[in-house]
Amino acid sequence: MPVQPVHKIEISAKTILFTAGLLLILNLVWIMKDLLLSLFIAFIIMSAVKPLVHWLENRRVPRRVATIVLFLLLTCGFVLIFSLILPPLIVETALLIKHLPQMIASLNPSIQNYINISSLTQYAPNITNQAFTFVRSVFSNAMFVTTTIFFSIYFTIEENAIYQLLNRFLTEKQVETVQHAVVAIEKRLGSWLLGELVLMIVVGVMTYIGLALMGVNYALPLALVAGLLEVVPNLGPTLAAAPAFIVAVSQSVFLGVSTIALSFIVQQTENNLIVPYVMKKVVGLNPIITLIAFIMGGQLFGILGVLLAIPFTLFIETIFIEIFKKS
Repeated sequence: MPVQPVHKIEISAKTILFTAGLLLILNLVWIMKDLLLSLFIAFIIMSAVKPLVHWLENRRVPRRVATIVLFLLLTCGFVLIFSLILPPLIVETALLIKHLPQMIASLNPSIQNYINISSLTQYAPNITNQAFTFVRSVFSNAMFVTTTIFFSIYFTIEENAIYQLLNRFLTEKQVETVQHAVVAIEKRLGSWLLGELVLMIVVGVMTYIGLALMGVNYALPLALVAGLLEVVPNLGPTLAAAPAFIVAVSQSVFLGVSTIALSFIVQQTENNLIVPYVMKKVVGLNPIITLIAFIMGGQLFGILGVLLAIPFTLFIETIFIEIFKKS
């Protein structure tokens, strides 16, 4: 009987050190995830405001002055908008949650035989509280918001600081490669953020005007949901139409049908007039990749992970595109 040869698996010290170092780096990244998220958000904001700063620079406004004035105007604008919208939004949202079980039951009374409608009142406040807790924590966490804003301002003012630092460690050709990749990432992320804000505002305003004119109750929170769900490509508009339909059809069947028609008109306007000029060339992600990105982002970082799923995917995709271009 022939003797089977013995195969030995040898692991070198270099492999062990590399594995240990990689695990250490991953652990360090996870520990510093809040800082990295702040830096990533700051980079997205910088990418969006940079063209405006360049526009002001071309009109002989100093870069520092242009950056500070622009960020002050943006901050004041967001504070003003939230101060006007938040009070009525909270009131209407609370009323919507209170009456939501009765609205669902009015669609088909027999649904109560399969689903305990009254139990929704136990979960709805919890879900709403979590959403408001998230919003409150974001705005109350002064350190996170402040550092993110200051990072954005610094990135915008010190445009070449990163490249000057890289020149100490990389060759001129490597720095040029990094610069091309960063410029490409800035264009995609900046266009994504501006385009997403335009889509959210347009869809939210159109939905609010349509629902208000039709006399649908709770038009403001329903319009806000429609605007926010624009961050979810493909699925967002469909998901946004569901709560509006439930509220409208509980008032009358005609209003329910009208709400579906309104959602169709808004989607067609968005897809045919806005998206082709604003978002299509910027995003262009496969729906499966988009869904995976949302699931992973939500699992890792919650609501903030869902919001940043698309820009992070664009970030990674652009890096791979630039690498394959150079190879």
